[in-house]
Amino acid sequence: MKKTPRTVAAFVILFGMTMCYSQEQSQLAPYTETLPNSLAKIDLVPVKGEKVKPFYIATTETPWEVYDVFLKSGPPSPAYDQTAFAPDAIARPSKSYILPDLGWGHKGYPVINVSITSVEMFCRWLSSVTKKKYRLPTEQEWATACAEKSASDANAWHLGISRKMTHPVGKKEANSFGIFDMLGNAGEWATDSEGKPVLCGGTFLDDLAACTPAVRRRWEPKWQETDPQLPKSRWWLSDGPFVGFRLVCEP
Repeated sequence: MKKTPRTVAAFVILFGMTMCYSQEQSQLAPYTETLPNSLAKIDLVPVKGEKVKPFYIATTETPWEVYDVFLKSGPPSPAYDQTAFAPDAIARPSKSYILPDLGWGHKGYPVINVSITSVEMFCRWLSSVTKKKYRLPTEQEWATACAEKSASDANAWHLGISRKMTHPVGKKEANSFGIFDMLGNAGEWATDSEGKPVLCGGTFLDDLAACTPAVRRRWEPKWQETDPQLPKSRWWLSDGPFVGFRLVCEP
């Protein structure tokens, strides 16, 4: 086929875009985010896949010491505040009537019992103080980062070994990306193709065979069944000890 000047120009543009995209991928490197006015840190690694653009993801589920910086950065919301928030508003969870970590452990342990509202506000706050785009992973990003096809005693805290409680993050084997606890410990909030919240991955309450990359859960009223408040908290899940989250940052 004879190449016309227009064909050559289109090829040059496409080749240049491909090269830039390839260079962008190759230039991404792991980094550590230190939260302002604290010693709390988040380690992130780059992930790239065939169906998603390159992104950074935290190597562990978000631990309490990171979330605590957010909780202490401003006044909490009123206990029964159910008003809608503006898209750029930042509010902080009201005080929980239960001990959020359930006494299982705090520093180094994954955040649990958190609603999607709490997590989204944390992401807004972190983005505002770091000037980076932090958010929850999409379901596809989460699946890409979850390189394991199955769980084992070596890489997951599951019902058979967890003693029905969470454990410190990063104590099991990491996957090929250097990411820990994707298939056990706490489940992790993500967003589906419609932007709706979905909890991904098996948890410490699941049998080993049930800790797979395909596991998904949606919020149910029973996640707040024992919450005596009316209306029930929009921030905390009284019966969601298996609900945590992991952060993503856009390059």
